Order: sequence, then structure tokens, then C-alpha cells
Amino acid sequence: MAKKEEKKKWGVSTIALHAGYSPVSKVDMRLFRSFVPPLIQSAIYPLDDVDHYTRIVQGLEPGYDYGRNSNPTVDVLQKRLAALEGGERAVVTPSGMHAVFALTHYLAKVGDEIVTTHRIFGEAYTLFFQRAERMGITVRLVKNPGDLEEWERNITPKTRFFWVETPSNPTLFITDITGVAEIAHAHNIPLIVDNTLVTPCLQQPMALGADIVVLSLTKFLIGNGTIVGGAVIGSDELIRNINSAIAYFGAISSPFNAWLALMSLETLPLRMARHSSNAEKIAAYLAQHPKVSRVNYPSVPDYPQRELAKRQMPNGFGGLLSFVVDGGKEGAIKVTNALKLITIVPSFGTSRTIITHPATHTHCNMTPEEREAVGIYDGLLRLSVGLEDPEDIIADLDQALDRL
Repeated sequence: MAKKEEKKKWGVSTIALHAGYSPVSKVDMRLFRSFVPPLIQSAIYPLDDVDHYTRIVQGLEPGYDYGRNSNPTVDVLQKRLAALEGGERAVVTPSGMHAVFALTHYLAKVGDEIVTTHRIFGEAYTLFFQRAERMGITVRLVKNPGDLEEWERNITPKTRFFWVETPSNPTLFITDITGVAEIAHAHNIPLIVDNTLVTPCLQQPMALGADIVVLSLTKFLIGNGTIVGGAVIGSDELIRNINSAIAYFGAISSPFNAWLALMSLETLPLRMARHSSNAEKIAAYLAQHPKVSRVNYPSVPDYPQRELAKRQMPNGFGGLLSFVVDGGKEGAIKVTNALKLITIVPSFGTSRTIITHPATHTHCNMTPEEREAVGIYDGLLRLSVGLEDPEDIIADLDQALDRL
């Protein structure tokens, strides 16, 4: 109940600064007389008495028992992420892919099925379409995630969850979260949404009907390329069960990484606004360039899902875009190698502008036919627009495109 009241009272910028630990909280100040969330670098915790351990692990009173199970700094980060996404509870994982794996391992077993699309990031594609079979799980493919009836046609009695990434990486396809959620819920199936690309500052999947949110903290949420991390946000029961499983796997987030993440979250709303503003200017420049045949970003005039994007992301579209250059793969490589300010990195979400060639890097495990079907052409480049002056980013792109 307290989390719901906090969500109503505070806006996203305030939540990013105060949720989970705040210098205005008398409770927090009684524990730690610190303006910033404390870094508790401890693997073990003293007990008041012999029965103290039992009271903690049974949830009869708050506390910490062992570093593999819990940590005060990690706990603050989890509370803050849950508040940002509007969920009851969150668990932090060592990476975004571990969050994907932990959810899949918990929700599906041998003989079960899951429903998703090819419009997901490369490692999730590999897990679902290449590795899940080894786990005894069948993945049913929705070829056109914009067709709500196709989602329903793929449901069977063995379906355990729907998986959506929206906007998708790298082509920014927008899936109707509310529409897919209605179909999933009519069949008592949970909808999982990967919200990494635009973060809770720009899109609130749970408010739109999603049951679970997955995040890679490594990208925009951290924003500087310093740490790897992931998170799952959902109901209290779900997260408690996943957290117990993660503790047995030994896959925990370090307190120091959690503390760094908390420091980054304080500026997330400001950064996402700047990323969005810069990306809109870069997209407008690319859309009129004679050597660019296509730009994937919701602000460009010919973007096919513009109205849906505006409904789901009313405050901006984030810092990721992609564009297709003349000359196919050779043209894309020529442009990339000619850049002087923009760095070649097979990731996204950093304060510096970075670029990658998805067909060669992030989505190389897909077949050429699969890539072509979802718009990952050989001439496609993915640009993660940073916080530099937009005129400098444009100047670098301009001189590189002149090489074509």
C-alpha cells in the first residue's frame, strides 16, 4: 500500500531521487545518517539472538541474513526500480540476460511453450529460438506482432507467457502493450515487457497492462557503460520466488554495482529527455539525407506507428534509432569506419553516441532471411544517440555519409 501512495504522490523525477531511501525519511535517517544511499559492502550480518534468523527468513521482521540472499544497498535499488516501474517488488540480477533467463526458468518448464517475436534483441533471440529447445521449452513465433489476432492464434494450453520488447531493438517496432495484454489476460497468461530501450521515464508498461517488466540496467538506466546489471519487476509473490531461486544459483548483484546504479538513476529523467531531444534532431537530419533510404524513429513523418508510439510514450521516444544507408553492407561499413566522434560499440544507452552494425554484431545469430523479415537489412546501422551537442553528432554523420 505504501508503494501505491508513493507513486501517486511523487513524479518520476522525485521517485528516481527518493524511492527506497531518502534524507527526508525519518526511518531511513534512524538507520543511516547519510544524505546518499549507503554502500554496505558486507557479506554477513550479526543476529540479535538465535531466533533472529528465523524471523528474518520467514518475513516476520525486516532484516538481512546473508549476502547471497540480500543486502541493504541492493535492497534500496530494488525498491527504487519497483517504484519507477509501478510494480510491487523488484529483484536485481547480474545482467539483463540473467533477468531473461531467471524469468524463463521460473515460469516455464519442460514441455511448456512461450510466445514471442523476432523483434527482440540478439541475446534474447538466441535464448528463445536456439537455447530454449535444450530446456525442453517450445517457442511459438508471432511473425507480425502488430497483428493482435496472431498473438491469440499462437496460444495453446501449454502457453506460459507472452514476451514483448517495445520499442524493439534495433528497428523500433512498437507493439500495442494494452492490446496484447488484453489477449493474454483473457487466457490467464502473463505479459512480460522488456522496457530497456526507453526506460520507465518514457514508458510505463505495467500501467498499460503488462504483468512483468524486464530491464537491462547496463543501457540507459546506468548510462555510462560502467557496470552490467538487470532487473525484474512484478508482483510481490513472483519476485519473492524468483529471488529465492537466484539465491540458490548464486547469481547476485554486488553492493557496489547497486550503489553505482543508484547514483546513475538520480539523473535518469534528465538524461532521457536529452537523449530523446537529440535523437529527434538526428532523425530529422537523416530523414532528409539523399544517401539514407529509411529512418526508424517515431518522430519522422513516414514512421508507420507514430500514433501508437505517441500513446505509449507521450514524453519522448528515447535515444535509440536506426537507419539504412545506400550500398548495403559495404556502404554501412564504409560509413561506420569513417566516423570520428561516434564510437563503434555493440551496445547502446551510453552518454556518448555509439554505433553498431546489427547484421554483423548484435543480431548476427539470426539468419539473413530472419533479419530481412524484421527490417534488419545489411545496410542498417543502429545509432545510440548520446548527450553531446547534436550539431557535433550531425557533423560527424555528415562527413561519414559523404564517403558513399
